[in-house]
Amino acid sequence: RGIYPSSESRLPPAAMPLTEATIRNTKPSERIRKFWDGGGLFLQLMPTGAKWWRLKYRIVGREKLISLGVYPAVGLKAAREKRDAARKLIAAGVDPSAERRNAKVADSATFEVVAREWLALQAPKLAPGTIAKCTWMLREFVFPEVGSCAVAAITAPMMLEAVKKIEARGTHETARRTKLRCGQILRYAVATGRATRDVTADLRGALAPVVSKNHAAITDPARVGELLRAIDGYQGQPATAVALKLAPLVFVRPGELRAAEWAELDLDSKEPTWRIPASRMKMDREHIVPLSKQAVAVLRELKPITGHGRFVFPAITTPARPMSENTLNAALRRLGYSGSEMTSHGFRSLASTLLNERGWHPDLIELQLAHAERNKVRGAYNRASRLAERRKMMQTWADYLDKLRAAKVLGPGKSQ
Repeated sequence: RGIYPSSESRLPPAAMPLTEATIRNTKPSERIRKFWDGGGLFLQLMPTGAKWWRLKYRIVGREKLISLGVYPAVGLKAAREKRDAARKLIAAGVDPSAERRNAKVADSATFEVVAREWLALQAPKLAPGTIAKCTWMLREFVFPEVGSCAVAAITAPMMLEAVKKIEARGTHETARRTKLRCGQILRYAVATGRATRDVTADLRGALAPVVSKNHAAITDPARVGELLRAIDGYQGQPATAVALKLAPLVFVRPGELRAAEWAELDLDSKEPTWRIPASRMKMDREHIVPLSKQAVAVLRELKPITGHGRFVFPAITTPARPMSENTLNAALRRLGYSGSEMTSHGFRSLASTLLNERGWHPDLIELQLAHAERNKVRGAYNRASRLAERRKMMQTWADYLDKLRAAKVLGPGKSQ
């Protein structure tokens, strides 16, 4: 009963089920033997005595075979349950063999594996600094919590616990950004078939709101003059000293300044220019900085020192990397300015405030700050047509800073 020769290809009648006693009493022979149970399920007895559960089925016109485990680890009842589950998939048009392969891939796809794969895909699109910061956030806060978990098994409470630990440190913005990055990674996992949904969508409202704070900046003209004189007296590394002098003249983002490369600078033309490539810009488009005579002069001051390398402001430890992101803020602290008074990012607010007070057109100022233009047509027109005006503004601005440094300006628009 229930025993069919190895050459048998037809399925046996469903009325001839196996029993535990039949299975226990089977003895191995020199040939492989098959003991059929019904519905395509059979026990394959090997010459070694091993007993394997197999399921024979057809899908899309093809006959296929999968293993359901080894007896007695998988008993008769469990084997039938596996058979029934597989047949439900087949009835729905799903191949159990393919489903099993997908499950194995999903189980092996941990959050960290998928996250690093996603990071590699983003590398050509995002600035190196952005990639580095994102990698740091994941490595520092997320991987220790859920990095080893199968990405498909991650739940909203698991992700909430990870970001809540960041929030508990008082770094609310980092918690928010980390949640956003994790959401992007989970959506990538969904797109690649290794997760079913982005669970961070369930965390809406679960984090404390981020209170926006402006970067500390000095905007009083008299105090700006004091700051410029203090910078002139800085006694630290030459590259740091020049970076401090250049920051108010170009008012780019600190990351754009410290990663400046000599190849991006044209100091010898009649219209000296710094072209920052799109890959290093927050808005992913090239940014042109017209260089005033004063900016060219401070850069020429540094050229003999770092001009043989790639970076204008290389790191102290190695010329292969740009200056650390903390260097300029640390230099300002050495000059006696606290974090609540002035930051390296504050040079942008300083320039924006005083240029607006001195009557320059807001469009010119926003263009030079490389802020996003919400009206795309207007933005394209401005970038293409207003370089000459920006060059004039940048030179006039540098001249104004010279007056502030020399204490020849009492207030907005008031000169001695």
